[in-house]
Amino acid sequence: MTLTKSKYYFEALDNYPYSLPDCLEALSYALSYDPEDADSLCLMGRIYSEMLIDYEKAKLYFEEAMLCDVTNLNTPKYYIKCLLDNEDLQEAEKLINYALKTKGIDKAVLWYYRALLSEIRGSFPNALKFLKEAKQFSYNKEMLEFLKDREQFIKSKMPKKLKKKSVKKKKRLSQKDSLFCF
Repeated sequence: MTLTKSKYYFEALDNYPYSLPDCLEALSYALSYDPEDADSLCLMGRIYSEMLIDYEKAKLYFEEAMLCDVTNLNTPKYYIKCLLDNEDLQEAEKLINYALKTKGIDKAVLWYYRALLSEIRGSFPNALKFLKEAKQFSYNKEMLEFLKDREQFIKSKMPKKLKKKSVKKKKRLSQKDSLFCF
């Protein structure tokens, strides 16, 4: 990363998402200095994905970023979100599985996306299982609170009969425990 290119990249990052014209201008300069910079390509993918809602164009930038630097820690999480938003679920699952093997990446976010993938597919018990895994890798209070709220949200979406079965099991277990108390 050259000094000039990094100056323009950080300028673009500073302007994102509040001033898109300034962001795009700085990003154009950054990419003109180094057209294979993964961070700049990733930011361009984010602009197309998050601001312009052009997932196909965003995927091209994310793919290019991944090709240029496979070890970049920023690209997978934004690429996965783009794939989930575009309902490319199989691709998202493959990328999550790959990214979980990457050293230094935020695994709590990846496990959250895995839970979101399961939720989109309608597998609420799996989503809860993956949220539990995400909690194991969350190291700040905000993320932990977010995951707990998401867990409650998913539980509220679950069919009532599944909830009743788990409540009945808990009652039976507590009754058995009370039988053994003296």
